[in-house]
Amino acid sequence: MRSAWVVVLALVAGLVAPVPAMAVVRSPGECATSLDCTAAEIDRMTVAQRLEFLRLVQSGPAAGLGAPDRWRNIEGVLAFFHDHGLGTPGTWISHVDAAILEGIERGVALALGRSTDGFGNPGSARWAAYLTRLHRGELTVRNEHDRAWSEAEQASTEHGVAMAERLHGLRPTAVERRFFLFSEFYRWSLRNRPVVLDLLLVYGALLNPVLILRRVPFVDWLTDVRESTPSRKGSEMAYAYAQLDPVNGAFSTVDLLFAYIPELFEEFQATR
Repeated sequence: MRSAWVVVLALVAGLVAPVPAMAVVRSPGECATSLDCTAAEIDRMTVAQRLEFLRLVQSGPAAGLGAPDRWRNIEGVLAFFHDHGLGTPGTWISHVDAAILEGIERGVALALGRSTDGFGNPGSARWAAYLTRLHRGELTVRNEHDRAWSEAEQASTEHGVAMAERLHGLRPTAVERRFFLFSEFYRWSLRNRPVVLDLLLVYGALLNPVLILRRVPFVDWLTDVRESTPSRKGSEMAYAYAQLDPVNGAFSTVDLLFAYIPELFEEFQATR
């Protein structure tokens, strides 16, 4: 009889005892409204959800800062990830991407004065500075705009790489590492527009003779953060080249130029 009462009491205790709370999974809309979803939360999103989240940030709170379309190039990369099944939660690519999106989100929150916490992401403050200058009309010169944009994304990207490797113990595959070099080349191009134009002047004839004459509008199109097509097409090409295994597994700047530019120039001509 005593053992029966023990069982009953145990069952009653189980009914009234607090149940550990499940981790709250917020929707892209909730994250875009609150602007306080961490990189860990973003990592748990699917790529499709991240794309929705980024679009909602742009059309919502960022639009008030004059930035309703300043991350369309990242939309293109996310669309590429979705098409190829890359960036699934918990992977190296996912953690790096989550840090990039976290930096944007927190940068918007900081620029709007809704918070002073960058969540330890160095890109947050840079994005906030970029958005503040953009809102003030200070980034009308293309070189200055692209440099500020690229430096902000670079800071978040490097933070994401450090988080993926040091906190989560993940390393990119050889293909991912080579693909990452192309993304680095893209950000470098935004920071070094005059150098890119000079390189195209020197090597353009070897790539496509028409490129020399149209190098300025081409570079304008290629590095326009408000365009998703160049980044999406560029990601397709970069991933194809990344699956090759070059000597020493590395590319020089000129190698990247020769690999990356010709097909993108053809795409540019087809649309312009």
